[in-house]
Amino acid sequence: MKLIAAVDKKWAIGKGKDLLVDIPEDKKYFREETFGKVVIMGRKTFESLPNGALDFRTNIVLTHDKSYVPKDICVCHSLDEVFTMIEDYDTEDVYVIGGESIYEQFLPYCDVAHLTKVDYVYDADKYFPNLDRNDEWKLAEVSDEKTYFNLVYEFDKYVRVKNHKEVPVI
Repeated sequence: MKLIAAVDKKWAIGKGKDLLVDIPEDKKYFREETFGKVVIMGRKTFESLPNGALDFRTNIVLTHDKSYVPKDICVCHSLDEVFTMIEDYDTEDVYVIGGESIYEQFLPYCDVAHLTKVDYVYDADKYFPNLDRNDEWKLAEVSDEKTYFNLVYEFDKYVRVKNHKEVPVI
């Protein structure tokens, strides 16, 4: 499985229910990476999407709320349910897209993280795990520096260098 996110210099990803930054090339990168794939997210992330379910993707929402039944998505209430839901998919086609607690729960099962790193510090209250401080991960690829108005950013790819937890077969 893979993770995908945009982070600031302190690994922040959001404030309240909002992302920190809106960079068109980052949106394009996200679309290209996840198009036709499976995306796993939490309820708050799903509810923050402006148009609901992401088109041309299998949307899986993990929530504790047993009465939560939005249209056009798969709802799971535990990691085991998610693993059962994705067992027929190639794990290379499964992307964890947030939020904070979802990233934390799925990090041990992932082996690639695609991060848009923005060279700025935002006022934030949601964070991605800092992979630079995790010896199980290494920075494998860094794009050329890019700019959007006054923002500087790059696309980084991290790979797990120590074994990840196997997705359980349920």
